[in-house]
Amino acid sequence: MPGPLAGVRILDCTEIIAAPYAAALLSDLGADVIKVEPVEGEPWRLQNQFIPLESRSFMQLNRGKRGITLNLRDERGREVFYRLVPTADVVVLNYRPDTPAKLGIDYETVSSINPGIVYVWNTAFGRKGPHANRPGYDIISQAYSGIMTSWGGERGGFPVTMATAIADFTSALVVCWAVTTGLYDREKRGRGQLIDTSLLATAMALQPGRFFSIEELDREKIEAMKEGVRQARREAQSYAELREKVNQVRARGGAAVADSPGNIYYRTYRCKDGFIAVGNLSAALRVKFQKALGIEDPRYSGDPELAPMTEKGREIGRKLVEVCEAKFLDHTVDEWLRYLDQCGVPSGPVLFPEELWDDEQVLANGLIVDVEHAMLGKVKMAGPPVQFSDTPAEARQASPPLGAHTDEVLCEVGYAAEEVAALREAGVVR
Repeated sequence: MPGPLAGVRILDCTEIIAAPYAAALLSDLGADVIKVEPVEGEPWRLQNQFIPLESRSFMQLNRGKRGITLNLRDERGREVFYRLVPTADVVVLNYRPDTPAKLGIDYETVSSINPGIVYVWNTAFGRKGPHANRPGYDIISQAYSGIMTSWGGERGGFPVTMATAIADFTSALVVCWAVTTGLYDREKRGRGQLIDTSLLATAMALQPGRFFSIEELDREKIEAMKEGVRQARREAQSYAELREKVNQVRARGGAAVADSPGNIYYRTYRCKDGFIAVGNLSAALRVKFQKALGIEDPRYSGDPELAPMTEKGREIGRKLVEVCEAKFLDHTVDEWLRYLDQCGVPSGPVLFPEELWDDEQVLANGLIVDVEHAMLGKVKMAGPPVQFSDTPAEARQASPPLGAHTDEVLCEVGYAAEEVAALREAGVVR
């Protein structure tokens, strides 16, 4: 049964993680995704190869696509691309702003060939501004956007990223959103358009609590917090000290600090045989947690002197942390999960990805799928994260070996077998 995007053709000129994964998700929805790679292969195919020109990460991020190779710096390679453009609905790319024009695949050129094209361009910092042409990866986005200092950890006195490439993978979902919205808009207006996305924009959107203020009420507070952070940067002798000083600045400004003293409601705990996470983000859930653990927390009694960020509140919080941590050590993870479920307290085990291969919840929802790779046989991977009742999403095939569908795709746009052979001889295709 065809997926909801059956009949849509996407030219996928992407590399590394964010945009390639977006195109794979669109393939799961039934789109015909043609991965256009340089003749030598895109960089992620070459990263940690376990057989020549194949890496595990590339295979996960590029499933379901047909693959061709094109040297777009060669006029003959660009001519192949220009023949493909009229057959396509979407172009997705994630080059730096100065690159597409150099390759002759910029929006102006592509839309002059096909005015209906939906052209989705994911960059690191956006196409404007002083950093527009700088290269960027997830780690740089996490650093620049503040995710690293807010959500990341510390190792050896240095800030580190979140373990998951959060800006990359969330940007993939934003790109999917952009593509499907662009297609819907084209149905109404009869023409395509250029759509911008960026890792920086996504990373900022993930932090709504950090980027919200009411001008009339918060102007002075924001200025004070900005100056406080700058002063902390000047004074701190280590990253740990810097983070502590910035957290103090945030607390004075009324901002929530995830690792503040006294956080007993939204954190992880050590149990007898592992770790558990609890999430209590409302007053009602805080009450349930208190009842479940047999504790009282006067910080939320309404007495302003005992509020969490006051000196008395901090002292109460420190004592409560010790009490709660000791209680969790008395029982196993499974015992706590059953008990907290009965009490209506949200909780879950802290697992490692390796434990999910045979997890009953994962298997029950079909979140691990099998696909057949042309060179490696059956491959298991995480499957589509969305399902439709009538037009199912499906991992339809594995990632393509480099250039596997070059002849097939070129023949579809009118190249004869001898012409393809000549392009291959000239190094324009592989």
